[in-house]
Amino acid sequence: MSRVKGVYVLVISVGTDTRIDVGALGNVDFQRGLYAYVGSAQNSLERRIDRHLRRAKRKLWHIDYLLDSDSVKVVRLFHKNAVKLDECKIAEKISLEGVPINGFGSSDCKCRSHLFQITDYQFLREFMCELALGNDGRVFHD
Repeated sequence: MSRVKGVYVLVISVGTDTRIDVGALGNVDFQRGLYAYVGSAQNSLERRIDRHLRRAKRKLWHIDYLLDSDSVKVVRLFHKNAVKLDECKIAEKISLEGVPINGFGSSDCKCRSHLFQITDYQFLREFMCELALGNDGRVFHD
């Protein structure tokens, strides 16, 4: 994946209802459950994903604040080679089924959000297959 431009979807488990200070967004309430975060990397997809999976890092993006919480973990990852424009198209489609966290991850575009609470995981899994977003073989435990 090195030097590959692409988009990715992190499936995130929030273990308990929690309020998190998300930098410029301020305090955001997250209900226990699954979330899908849509992002892109236009230089090195592998490095971006690895960064998200590390706990120790400087907080640059909204997702960094969420993933820093002890009750939050990535449980699944989908990705594919794609251009940045596809990031917003994927977020738009997920917004039809998911509940958007307003302003999260979308400060550089016109989308309402790039993070969605997911109640229908089957929809998300089927949509990822439809887009041919694959998993890189890493296993995350629920």
